[in-house]
Amino acid sequence: MPRTRVVVHCTTAAVTICVSVARPRLAGMPAQKLRLLDTFFTLAHEPHAAFPDDDEWVALVRAPEGLTVLREASPFGGGGDRWAGFYGDPHGLGKPGMLAAIVGPLAEASISVFVASTFHADLVLVPEDSVEAAVDVLTDAGHTVTRGR
Repeated sequence: MPRTRVVVHCTTAAVTICVSVARPRLAGMPAQKLRLLDTFFTLAHEPHAAFPDDDEWVALVRAPEGLTVLREASPFGGGGDRWAGFYGDPHGLGKPGMLAAIVGPLAEASISVFVASTFHADLVLVPEDSVEAAVDVLTDAGHTVTRGR
């Protein structure tokens, strides 16, 4: 059962109490085995590009507003905000609710997401500074999260 930390302040000292809180999984949503990938990602919006200038991209989405480019982040920094990726076990297109089971709890916890879906599974990105909170939220929602490729 998930645990929530509650801090009670007294006039002379602070006392920490751990309280168990049941946080039910979204009704009918499947629990998944998710991998927190070792690499980080960056996102770029290229409003006038038909295709990126490089071949270092992971995913492309072309929309009326322009091209969104998902790339692996450089280990040396730069390139904008970094996003961490959660990748689920392959499930195909015939299982409804797989993505909702992940992004629903993250939305309830006010954690931003960017999603790149494939034919087999979904890559759910969260901001680098929200990784540990996202792991806790997803675990509390009944998912199993492992680290690494």
